Amino acid sequence: MKDSDLPDGNVGLTFPWAEPPAEGDAIEVAEGVLWARLPLPMALDHVNVFFLREADGWAMVDTGFDTKRTRAILDRLRAGPLGGLPITRLLVTHHHPDHVGLAGWLQGQGVELLMTRTAWLMARMLTLDEQPLPTPETSEFCRQWGMDPEILARRAQERPFNFSDIVAPLPVGYTRIQEGQEVTLGGRSWQVARGDGHAVEHAVLYEVDGDLVLGGDQLLPGISPNLGLYPTEANADPIGDWLAACDRLSPLARPGHLVLPGHKLPYRGLPSRMASLRQNHVTALDRLHAHLAEPRTGGECFAPLFKRTIGESLYGLAFFEAIAHLQHLHLTGRARRTTRDDGVWIWHAI
Repeated sequence: MKDSDLPDGNVGLTFPWAEPPAEGDAIEVAEGVLWARLPLPMALDHVNVFFLREADGWAMVDTGFDTKRTRAILDRLRAGPLGGLPITRLLVTHHHPDHVGLAGWLQGQGVELLMTRTAWLMARMLTLDEQPLPTPETSEFCRQWGMDPEILARRAQERPFNFSDIVAPLPVGYTRIQEGQEVTLGGRSWQVARGDGHAVEHAVLYEVDGDLVLGGDQLLPGISPNLGLYPTEANADPIGDWLAACDRLSPLARPGHLVLPGHKLPYRGLPSRMASLRQNHVTALDRLHAHLAEPRTGGECFAPLFKRTIGESLYGLAFFEAIAHLQHLHLTGRARRTTRDDGVWIWHAI
């Protein structure tokens, strides 16, 4: 799931298609460019995938989870909207499982995989890192940041989320794309730009001398992608990375761009969207700063960030996003932390 539930909206955006394609069907969004959807078993119940017509078949963008259902739907798409022609190349925008899940399966059929280096390394490492229970480092990280003790105790006895459950094994070998490079997909030239914050070295592709943008999860309409701080890089600053990426990508945005996002509907109005994607987190940081007038743990910082009560199914995403915002306030000198007798951090506004 990507929706962080930070207050957001679609101000200044227009949507050429009011409804998504039906399962197993596709909509042509530009000449030789098809939009389809694959299901996800979560609150954000879909991922968008795109197909670009090439001389010998189709280039695909992103993949969905590796499940029997998504494999079957993709086979239906190949037999139907893709006209029986093969998928020959696959661009994965970032390493998250709803975007890379079927990549290894497709590679086994001879499909060339294109990713940024960090995205590929992250995806392959995570598919190999199977954990039956949370590691001690993960549990201590969550405890120190103030996760609810009852939830933490339950999680310590449960199998955590593992990439290997929903991502096909990735073989050795891929084709690297990188920031500033020009690549060809579907007979169109694309400039590769770099997103960050939601996923490291997230590829965003802008059509050269054209209006299409392959936005992945960096340029979603209506919702803000999850920006979480995790024990794999405990000193990271995903909010700072996100804000820097917004500043980097904003000059590339044009009103005529048609953004093909990883979730929700394709849209126009990218300059407005870039401003709101940044401002969304600036205002969230201000609300959190005000909330810290009283000392708080990380688990006590949901209220200023999210629009609804957070149930246990969303608790993890909300917790890691809340502490990412605390981390940014700390690193920018707007909050300080002290340590309780039990070792849990307490946060105060400066």
